[in-house]
Amino acid sequence: MTLETDKLSYTYVGYPVLQDIDIKVNEGEILGILGPNGCGKTTLLKNLNKNLSPKGGKVLLDGEDLEEITKKDIAKRIAVVPQTNEVHFSFTVKDIVSMGRMPFQGLMEGMSRSDMDIVEESIARVGLTDYADRHINVMSGGERQRVIIARALAQTPDILLMDEPTLHLDINTQFDVLDLVRDLSRKDGLTVVIVSHDLGMVARYCDRVLLIKDHRILAIGTPEEVLTPENMDLVFGVDGELVYDEKSKENTVFLHGSSKRKV
Repeated sequence: MTLETDKLSYTYVGYPVLQDIDIKVNEGEILGILGPNGCGKTTLLKNLNKNLSPKGGKVLLDGEDLEEITKKDIAKRIAVVPQTNEVHFSFTVKDIVSMGRMPFQGLMEGMSRSDMDIVEESIARVGLTDYADRHINVMSGGERQRVIIARALAQTPDILLMDEPTLHLDINTQFDVLDLVRDLSRKDGLTVVIVSHDLGMVARYCDRVLLIKDHRILAIGTPEEVLTPENMDLVFGVDGELVYDEKSKENTVFLHGSSKRKV
């Protein structure tokens, strides 16, 4: 299943936030979206699942205009992990994850045996089987994030949209969460779009990177193609370089400081 935009534009009260965005997310890949604060990253993500509607252009899901698809049908194919994972009610893990099955249920229709199996499997896949009856408001930030991911998986989506999924997480938990996401992409063919501000994490986990500047696409391609010293200087004002780390066998980004300090 592919997700693409055709000259997508969006404005807030006449102010341009996105202009002429053309991207295609391929099945089974992880696409990272990078850019400075206010460049339109989260707005783009919200357009990709019809939480916002384009002011110009289109979003296409397998070639079909997203505006012609109901929100319920979109939720059967696209799941979202939002930027915050706060839950203000004392739901259990199982309660939260069960909410992922709501798009598949009719009015006044309860959970089927199949639904319950999917919920249990989703909880198991994020390593929280022993926590199924625990209340989410007493869990750590990393555990809550796994619950939210499990809820998204319970939608059995083809595409997963994630907005700053490692924000406020401990460093080790950041790796755990993104290791899990990459494993799901590789083993299940899950297509993932991640909005992030973390250059190193995007370089490590994403197959391709979309770099936004001044509300337009500056570059799109592999991390090596996009995260060049010139682009990192131009967009973020930092002196950085992408390197291959022999110990982890992964890409990473070394930041040497503000590019203003360069002689």
